[in-house]
Amino acid sequence: MIPAPLGLLAELTHRCPLGCPYCSNPLELEGRVHEVDAATWARVFREAAALGVLQIHLSGGEPASRRDLEEIVLAAREAALYTNLITSAIGLGAERLARLQAAGLDHVQLSLQDVEAASADRIAGYSGAHERKMAFARSVTELGLALTINAVIHRANIDSVAALVDLAVSLGAGRVEIAHAQYYGWALHNRRALMPTREQVDRAVQDVEDLRARYAQRIVIDMVIPDYYARRPKPCMGGWGRRSLNVTPSGRVLPCHAAPTNPGLEFWSIHDHSLAEIWRESPAFEAFRGTEWMREPCRSCAMREADFGGCRCQAMALTGDAAATDPACELSPMHALLGELAEADSTANLADYAYRGRSLRDRREEEK
Repeated sequence: MIPAPLGLLAELTHRCPLGCPYCSNPLELEGRVHEVDAATWARVFREAAALGVLQIHLSGGEPASRRDLEEIVLAAREAALYTNLITSAIGLGAERLARLQAAGLDHVQLSLQDVEAASADRIAGYSGAHERKMAFARSVTELGLALTINAVIHRANIDSVAALVDLAVSLGAGRVEIAHAQYYGWALHNRRALMPTREQVDRAVQDVEDLRARYAQRIVIDMVIPDYYARRPKPCMGGWGRRSLNVTPSGRVLPCHAAPTNPGLEFWSIHDHSLAEIWRESPAFEAFRGTEWMREPCRSCAMREADFGGCRCQAMALTGDAAATDPACELSPMHALLGELAEADSTANLADYAYRGRSLRDRREEEK
């Protein structure tokens, strides 16, 4: 029995004014001309609700780049879905935010790059971004919308974990995500500039434990540590094809952001199939669903129904085999490699980022 998905990530666009070097978008971004229109999103939301989805996460790129964002939010509300906007805040003033709330927006997830403006703007690759984010956060809470702060942690800001949580509390957030960069997409491309040291990670973990005690009953603090310093793999996406699905700007439906990095998978589109057909029958979703695909040591592991073998995309990136045990697991023959890569990358004297969507484009221009 295939369980119903709980959440759908709707990537409305890959357009974004920021250039965050850890962005989960693919290196090859989908263009505006291919973006799904609002009427099609409305149909997908209705199909999602019928399938059992409870939450829609409106993401990008930057969703505010869509002029029809209000129409899309209204469609999610009319489908009786809880609507979460994942945003950089660029392009979202107080007036437009109020219109989104009137259309049915329930929750805002705001990304912060650091506490100090100079560092935050450098990470984002956008001057003045941090100041806009602070003003936007105040607008969110003034309107009474629920606010989550998402802080992607890496070498440049990991020593600011406590200050980031303090800032989230001061902004009135109900939740803060201290999420270490996950090394897919642009983060993998920038790994040598992003990877923190083990000592930094250990301090951050302790900081979060102390902060949870200090802010108990005031804010929920979630934390994701880098797989490269883990002993056991995380159940990526709650297991492949078990809890959620992603729809790209052009309409391809994926089990996770990085799934297209696994060669040979066939991804169905909302233009050709219903969401229910894709969820239940798509070859890409079936490829690693459950445990039948597993080899040893995963097949006989007592944790196979808990971590589902870890991340298929990470296994592909590091071993060249998407069906291999995730090297984040200490039972993987490649586990020691992760520690070696992390140690080498964390001490690399590399300060320059390949900014999302820019460096590859600029390089191609130079090669012409």
